[in-house]
Amino acid sequence: MTLTVGFDLDMTLIDSRPGIRACYLALSERTGTYIDAELAVTRLGPPLAEELVNWFPAEHVAEMADLYRAMYPTTAITTTPAMAGARQAMEAVRAAGGRTMVVTAKYEPNAKLHLAHLGLEPDVVIGDLWAEQKARALREHGARVYVGDHVGDVRGARTAGALSVAVATGPCDGDELRAAGADVVLDDLAAFPAWLAGYREAPGAAASLA
Repeated sequence: MTLTVGFDLDMTLIDSRPGIRACYLALSERTGTYIDAELAVTRLGPPLAEELVNWFPAEHVAEMADLYRAMYPTTAITTTPAMAGARQAMEAVRAAGGRTMVVTAKYEPNAKLHLAHLGLEPDVVIGDLWAEQKARALREHGARVYVGDHVGDVRGARTAGALSVAVATGPCDGDELRAAGADVVLDDLAAFPAWLAGYREAPGAAASLA
């Protein structure tokens, strides 16, 4: 079977901090509600509502989430760069004859805008899934490896029975990722192609990646 590798988006494939910071500031200006955008971007990963509840009454969070998502394309896409090694990591999977997928908690249309803007072209993009929920998409598409930066990504991979490869480029450091059960921890995606090559050459790799 074809090797399928899943990737998280925010702080794994893209450095979404500049764009998200700008969008929170725009939302604050639009609503007249104070949002500490600098703090918010230090804890990326969980769903948007989990951050908005810190700044808005619970009964207004759904409305504010809709407004944020509507503002996002014009405030966040063009200011968001790819993470170091993102393109090379996806190319390494393709060079191995594999498929790539992105599974993210981000609103799916906005996730696709980021990928298109940066010229990153996974075979599958699935949004609006967080932590253990990601296992549904990973299982559906037969992903045997999932790469992410958050302990929630580790939980998603483990729930799916996929190998958890964690990159210490987001809010969780290497010790946190290991403690959560990551099978592999890399400094960043620049190390992924060499890791993938070594893993595929290891005894039993063909069976575990099938």
